[in-house]
Amino acid sequence: MANFYLLLRKEFTHLIAISLGAIPGALIRWQIDDNFVVNICGSTILGFLISLPLKHQYKLIFGVGFCGALTTFSSWMIDVAQLLSSGAFFKALGLICSAFFFGLASAAIGFALGKSINSSMPFLLRFLFRRY
Repeated sequence: MANFYLLLRKEFTHLIAISLGAIPGALIRWQIDDNFVVNICGSTILGFLISLPLKHQYKLIFGVGFCGALTTFSSWMIDVAQLLSSGAFFKALGLICSAFFFGLASAAIGFALGKSINSSMPFLLRFLFRRY
């Protein structure tokens, strides 16, 4: 029974961490109101974050919480569905391809930026982002 409570406490801690990141991510997403822009920004940020040796809790806050709430797959698909329903097949295909290409490229840029920072300032990063 004690193991169950420890697991529950750990999951609750994760829930709080994700929520702390999701609130500002959702507010920024709401203010920007442009699916393409938020998905590209979120891809860049997430690519940057995964390249750093962050503690698991920071990955939950910024990666899952913030970037998860900032980016939006469902709204992107609604935009595509609306284009398809209005007969704009090539615009829908263009939106799919451009969002995929630029999202992948921006994630790669963010990842490369994080790797270069990680290799050029290892002492600072070890001090700031030590894993426990």
